[in-house]
Formats: sequence, structure tokens, C-alpha cells
Amino acid sequence: MKQRLILLLCSITLLTGMNSYAQQGLYIHKENGHLQLTLAGASHLAGLPLKCMQQEFPYKTGVVFTDSSLVKNPRSYHPAFYGCYDWHSSVHGHWMLVRLLKSYPQLPEAAAIRARLTANLTADNIHIEQRIYLEKENKGFERIYGWSWLLQLQRELLTWRDPLGSTLSQNIQPLARQFSRAYIAFLDKLVYPIRVGEHTNLAFGLCLAWDYAVTAEDTALQTAITHAAMRFYAQDKACPVSWEPGGYDFLSPCLEEADLMWRIMPAAQYQTWLKEFLPGLFNSPVDIFSIAQVKDRTDGKLVHLDGLNFSRAWCLYGIARHVTENQAAIRQLARQHLEAALPHVVSGDYAGEHWLGSFAVYALTIENNDQ
Repeated sequence: MKQRLILLLCSITLLTGMNSYAQQGLYIHKENGHLQLTLAGASHLAGLPLKCMQQEFPYKTGVVFTDSSLVKNPRSYHPAFYGCYDWHSSVHGHWMLVRLLKSYPQLPEAAAIRARLTANLTADNIHIEQRIYLEKENKGFERIYGWSWLLQLQRELLTWRDPLGSTLSQNIQPLARQFSRAYIAFLDKLVYPIRVGEHTNLAFGLCLAWDYAVTAEDTALQTAITHAAMRFYAQDKACPVSWEPGGYDFLSPCLEEADLMWRIMPAAQYQTWLKEFLPGLFNSPVDIFSIAQVKDRTDGKLVHLDGLNFSRAWCLYGIARHVTENQAAIRQLARQHLEAALPHVVSGDYAGEHWLGSFAVYALTIENNDQ
């Protein structure tokens, strides 16, 4: 595992104003043309999920209460993923810590990370997590976003050459298997694609699920994703980029679809498809996706747009690696979005801090092609 992630964080927006990352003890250096996240930077980002992964409140549940049996603390029915405001943010917070620990095993927080992962991701806790999906009213709980991040967490654990990674992946595997089967059944029933810019965006979910399926050699899930992606997206042309972004978006419907299809299509077919789907990427990419703006980072919905800049960046980096034309311009557009988002990972407000760190680390990972 490469001992690096990028960081270009010139400043942090704090409630009291702007302080430089140098003042916060975060540093960057350049290596092989990339800006690298230093150990101090990784330590700072690790502190975000460490601060909230065992913080039970505030908590936003998506569970349907059919009687009073669930009128109790979230930790009682989500013993693994009860922190960081909601279930999916807790899941990708765990992913982020594994990712950082794999890349920076010498992190000062390494012992704390290991202890909390061990405490949360026990076999018993995962078994309890599975129960909610057995209820008719909750079988679609956290579909699609939470399912997909759980599979991404499992992928990270499966590729961690560490005894703890092996233990935790064995603990999580029953839930990953459950989601794989649920995904296959869901895709078989889904008649239309889900093209929104928030949690239920299908293309983003399928990207994470596909990457897990490849690593886990889950051929049944790969087949289901391939069939669904070709059925929903293969004939798409001229994605309406002028409709983006929506006011609450943290995912780009157009770019997430384009990022998925290089995984699915043969290379030559993808080139043809992409030119018809996003012709602007080959004409003037800088003009088709402007940086998303946020006016209030204490608003949990409006701050989504910081996440959109991160997700656009990771899509554009992935797309650039799979095109034969205009790669430099597409990468430059990706870098612009990444640089615009990074100063706002730490805003001083829980609305963004409980999840944006994971988006930053994922975008930095993709930029460095470590995924």
C-alpha cells in the first residue's frame, strides 16, 4: 500500500475565521507530481471519525418503527454503526480509518483506531446489525448508499494485510453477503435508474458495489451490476449537465454514470459512449462543471455541495484514466474541484465534519490511483 494520500489544504474554515493548515500542524509535500498528505495531515483527518464514531447523539435514523420495540437508543439496534450522526456516515467513517491506517500505519492514533474498530466491528455486533433488514418495513434500510459503503468497507478490510483486517473482514462478511444478495434481488426488480444527486443515486452505489465484487470475486454481483448498468445507461446520450447541481446534491448524476461505465464497458466502446454522453469533456471541460458554492456550512443539506466538489473530483480522475483524448484538461478540472473542497473539510460544524473527511480521503485515494 502506498504510504501516501494527497492533501492540498491551504486553510480550514473555522467558526472564528480562517486558520492555515500550517497553524494546525498539517503539512504537504510534492512527490512524483502529486501533492502528498503528510503523517500530520493523516492524523488530523483521522481525528474526525474518531471524534464521532462512538458519539451516539445527535442521531438521525432512517428506520421505520412499526411498534415500540425500537423506541430506545440507536446503539441497541446499531451496535456497530451508531455514531457520526447516521448509519451510513458511521460506516464510511470506519472505512476512512481503515484506509488511513493502511496508508499510514505509524499514525499516532493507530492504537486508538485499532481499539475502536475492534470494539465496534465484533461478530456479535454485526449479527445484531443484520436483524433490522429481516423486517419487511426495513429491508430497504440504507439502500443504496449505506449498502454500498459497507461493501467498500469490506473491500478495504479484505485488502488489508494485517491480522486485524482479516478478523474484521470475517466479522463483517455476513452483512456484506446479505447486501450482495439484496443488491442482486433489487436490481432484478428495478425498472428505472435512480438519477438523483443524493444517497439513492444508483450509479455511485454500483461503482462501490462493483469494486467490492471484483475484490471479493463475487461474480453473481458483478453479473447483476453489468446487466443493470447496460440496461439503464448504455443508450444514454447528451447528459443534461446544465441541470446540475441541484441545491442539495453531493453526487453528480452525469459524472457518476460516466465513472461507472468505464468499469462495465470494453475500452473502445466506452470511448464512443462517453463522447456521446458527455461531449463537453472533449470540447471545453472547464466550462461544463463550475465549482459548487456553499453559503451556509451549518446547514446539513446545503453543505452537501462541498461533498459534490469532492465526488466530481474522484469521478473526473477515474474518467481521465480511461479516455484517450483530453486527459490533461479533465484532470485539471478534477484538481480544481478537489482544491476547492479541501479547505472546508473542517468547518467547525458537525453538519459537515461528521462525513466530509471520508469524501476527502476517498477523493485523494482516487487521485493517487491507490484504489
